[in-house]
Amino acid sequence: MGLNVPTLAPIALLIASNLFMTFAWYGHLKFPGAALWVVVLISWGIAFFEYWLAVPANRIGYGVYSGAELKTIQEVISLSVFALFAVFYLGEKFTWNHGIGFGLIALGAFFIFRGPIR
Repeated sequence: MGLNVPTLAPIALLIASNLFMTFAWYGHLKFPGAALWVVVLISWGIAFFEYWLAVPANRIGYGVYSGAELKTIQEVISLSVFALFAVFYLGEKFTWNHGIGFGLIALGAFFIFRGPIR
């Protein structure tokens, strides 16, 4: 499978959608004094745009990738975006435990894309 628009478009859309979703789900953590109902409404509004990217990503990507491969791509992107978000936006430290855990998830992704074990 070469790199072309049908293979890259779903990945680009999933990256963009995960940026929106990460801010929708976790961006409010920097504002602990904000009313919960306000945070939920703002998060819902941000998530609206995430859906406008994620749904087309999966529609375009299905057939190029299997359902399991699309979900794996989404999860790896989600963890990668979140790791960067946690460090640069929330100011958290990335620890060896995080690295090992993400590495194990990456190993799982390897097996999803590897194909059948014979």
